[in-house]
Amino acid sequence: MTQPSPTRSPLNIVIACGGTGGHLFPGIAVAQELKKRGHKVTLLISQKKVDAQASKNYGDLDFRVIEAIAMPKIPSLGLLGFGLRLYKAIRFSRSLLDEVNADAVIGMGGFTSFPPVYAAHRKGIRTYVHDSNALPGKANRMTAKCCTNVLLGIEEARHYFNAAKCIVTGTPVRQEMAVRKNRREARAELNLPQDRRVVLVMGGSQGARNLNSLVIEAARQCAELCDFLIITGAADFARVSQLTADMPHVHVIEFCSAMASAYAAADVVVSRSGASSLTELAHMGKAALLVPYPFAADDHQAHNARVFAAHGAARMMRENTLTPDDIAAFLKEGFTDSALLASMNECALRLDMPDAVSRIANVIENTDSPASHD
Repeated sequence: MTQPSPTRSPLNIVIACGGTGGHLFPGIAVAQELKKRGHKVTLLISQKKVDAQASKNYGDLDFRVIEAIAMPKIPSLGLLGFGLRLYKAIRFSRSLLDEVNADAVIGMGGFTSFPPVYAAHRKGIRTYVHDSNALPGKANRMTAKCCTNVLLGIEEARHYFNAAKCIVTGTPVRQEMAVRKNRREARAELNLPQDRRVVLVMGGSQGARNLNSLVIEAARQCAELCDFLIITGAADFARVSQLTADMPHVHVIEFCSAMASAYAAADVVVSRSGASSLTELAHMGKAALLVPYPFAADDHQAHNARVFAAHGAARMMRENTLTPDDIAAFLKEGFTDSALLASMNECALRLDMPDAVSRIANVIENTDSPASHD
C-alpha cells in the first residue's frame, strides 16, 4: 500500500461529497484525515437537509454548497434545464478551484461529484472519484473518464472502469465507528436487555415501510427467541410504534445517533444493502440478513448483497418474495446454531478495510500526474 509522504508540502484539496449520507460521511472522514496531515480541505455539499444537518456537527471543517443536480431520463423535457444547471455548476466549480488554488479534487460519488471533477480535469488538476458499490452508478462511470485514479470500495467494481486507473481502497466508516464498543455498555446505553439475543433492524430512509411491516410480523413469532431494535426512519416511526405497542420485546426508535452502540448491542442485523451500511457491517463484524431496496438505481443494492452473501457474511432475500416466516426461520437458525453466526461474523470482518481513509489520503498525497485531457 502507498505510504504517506512526510516531505510533501501541504495541499489544497476539494472533496465533493454531498447529496446522501453514503457520500457525505466518507467524504468527511477523508477530510478529517487529510486535515490531520496538514492539508487544507474544502468540502462541497448540496443544499439538501441531510447535508445541512450533518455539516453542523463538524464546525472545524470548511463546507461550501453546490446545487445538487441529477441526470434526467433520456429523452426528456428536463434535459434543457439540466444542461443549464450543469453549466452553472461547472462555472461555480471553476471559480471555487481558483479561489482555493486547488491541487486535487476527489468526488465521493453521485452526480454532484461530476461538475467539480470535470472542472478540475479541464484545468489540469489531479482528480479522483470514489465508488463504494459493487455496481457503480452511471454518474460515477461518467465522472471516472475525467479522473487520474478511480478509488474502489470493493474489488468487484473494477471491471466497470479502466482497470489501470483503479485502486481498491475500501470505503471509510464514520469517525464514531472507528472504535468498536463493549456490548454490555452499548445495551445499557440503549436500554436493551443484557440476557437476550438482539436483532438490529435498519430499513433505511427509503422504502422502510414494507421491510418494517415484515419484521413486525416476524417479531410476533420470535417473542421467546430475541428482542428487536427497529430504527424506523421519521416517516414510519408513529405507525411502527403503534403496531408494536403490545410487544415489549420490540424497541422502536426513529433515528439513532449512536450507531456504534446499536451495532455493538446486536447479535445479528436485518438491513438494506446500501454501500455505507455494508461497510459498517463489515467493520463491526456483524452477520446480516440483507434485503436490497427494490427500487435502487440499476438494482445496485442487490449486487452489493450478492458480494456479501458470496463471501459467507450474509444471507440475501428479495423483498417481493420475502415473508415474515422467512425472517423468523433465519433468526431461529442463527440463534440455534451459534457456529453459523460466528462464521458469518468472521466472514464479515474479513471484508473490512479498516485503513480505508488512510489509503485514500495516501493516494491523494502520492499521485503526481494530472488527468489527461482526452
